[in-house]
Amino acid sequence: QVQLVESGGGLVQAGGSLRLSCAASERTFSTYTTGWFRQAPGKEREFVAAISATSGSTDYANSVKGRFFISRDNAKKELYLQMNSLKPEDTAVYYCAAVPGRRFTTTSVINDYKYWGQGTQVTVSS
Repeated sequence: QVQLVESGGGLVQAGGSLRLSCAASERTFSTYTTGWFRQAPGKEREFVAAISATSGSTDYANSVKGRFFISRDNAKKELYLQMNSLKPEDTAVYYCAAVPGRRFTTTSVINDYKYWGQGTQVTVSS
């Protein structure tokens, strides 16, 4: 079982940038499709971005397309989310997640993800 730990959240002004990181505990992480989700107060958890195990495929929610960029470093067992041009509506707890048994494709379906981190808060002030 892989454990995921997010970091890099914080408070930023609108228009600013943040880079989230997610560290995995197991080398099997390199064979998992991984993704980022977020949950704002009073709202359901929603898909943000995903990347296949080989980094050959990525997918983004329309709301972040062109502003957020997902990447990974399998040698370091880390997943990243570069967030640019942040907006107040990006304020949420951000979670990284992993899907075992899927290497070459991505998924935005929350129930496909088996392993989850504890989340990191991102707050964007106007």
